[in-house]
Amino acid sequence: MGHQLFHGTVIHSRGPAELIILESALLIVDANGKITNLIEDISRDKVSVLLSALEIPTSPENVRYLPRGQFIIPGFVDTHNHAPQWAQRGLGQSMHILDWLEKVTFPNEARFRDPEYARRVYTSCVDGFLKQGITTASYYGSLHAEATNILADICLAKGQRALVGKCNMNRNAPDYYRDASVESSLKDTEACIEHIRRIDPESKLLKHVLTPRFAISCDPELLDGLGKIAAANQDLPIQTHFNEAEQEMNFLQELFPQFKGSEADLYEHYGLLNERSILAHCCHMTEYEMGRLKELDCGVAHCPVSNMTVGGGFMAAPVRDFLRRDIKVGLGTDSGGGFSSSILDAMRQALVASNAREVMSQGKDKGLDIGELFYLATLGGAKVCGLDTKVGNFEVGKEFDGLIINADGLGVMTMLEHEDSTRTIFDKFVMTGDDRNIKEVYVCGSQVWA
Repeated sequence: MGHQLFHGTVIHSRGPAELIILESALLIVDANGKITNLIEDISRDKVSVLLSALEIPTSPENVRYLPRGQFIIPGFVDTHNHAPQWAQRGLGQSMHILDWLEKVTFPNEARFRDPEYARRVYTSCVDGFLKQGITTASYYGSLHAEATNILADICLAKGQRALVGKCNMNRNAPDYYRDASVESSLKDTEACIEHIRRIDPESKLLKHVLTPRFAISCDPELLDGLGKIAAANQDLPIQTHFNEAEQEMNFLQELFPQFKGSEADLYEHYGLLNERSILAHCCHMTEYEMGRLKELDCGVAHCPVSNMTVGGGFMAAPVRDFLRRDIKVGLGTDSGGGFSSSILDAMRQALVASNAREVMSQGKDKGLDIGELFYLATLGGAKVCGLDTKVGNFEVGKEFDGLIINADGLGVMTMLEHEDSTRTIFDKFVMTGDDRNIKEVYVCGSQVWA
């Protein structure tokens, strides 16, 4: 594969308040999938001269020119996703979380003991997310090591960047769906780590992510063992659920009274809270726990769709407060926990949640704007996953994970009008577009969906 060159509108983010719209840019990607140049404000008739000056080994005929209504954005990052729940999306809505787990989720996830079933569902899952522009996903697998390895294999084969974790859980789950022992849970985890390192030794696309489901499903010995694996493998991220719903939080306090309700203290005690931690939900946060997340540089996976449909209550996480404190935060679809697997839908629901927080805070926490939503879906998510030096925007030197968007006349997206500015077209896509507007998907310079 030689150089790839795109000329037209390029949109990316440098921060929550830094939406960058380049209407006549030249984006150059080398044969290794890295961005070598992002030339701002260059007219089409000047491209040939520039390429000659840069000594780019290609011809002007190879430049991809994007017409009005098409633009390039970074790939979406899904910071919290239960891959085994792909086939149960939309089921059990409005149930309280522990009831939903018992009646819907655990029976479904237990089916992944069958490798052929896992292969079939995970193939559909990864295809479905790539189609929706999710170039990076942080996946919870089931508790089955073989199925988790199958998920990793599929992500690598299809070219999706992914964190893949074997789910650890050895209590407060049905007998048919729990790890047999602490020893077997840790042994399976180490086998999954070894498998991913074997199939992708340079971690080009894949990493294992340590995945205690949440503290109520892990006894102290299992949490301690996972903490020791985390300490011995400083490259591995960690993911778990954190202060998601009151029902779960109350149960956790019964199980671990010594931490007096502080999940931050609990996970820190077991060596599972640090700059590599991805904490899903974080809906109910104390001032103390906010401080610990900031001091330890943890990341938050905001999952607004599931927070408002499963769990027992309208749970609007304090995203404005996270941003104000410079706590890393991105978006998650949560897969089966909500009604949609779309990051675009997560962006819209994050807007709704932030408006609710503005009312709840009596105007202190202002609602999010579209630029901030876009940041959460791209660079913000990359920061949470520890990948922002590689992806998340189009800074020179990063790898090209990108989407070509066709906003003109496809699907049910708001129609374009002659007088629409580029910013108006972008806003229409974010608020009303869907996967039909995602024309092509690239990961590390390779086209993985069209």
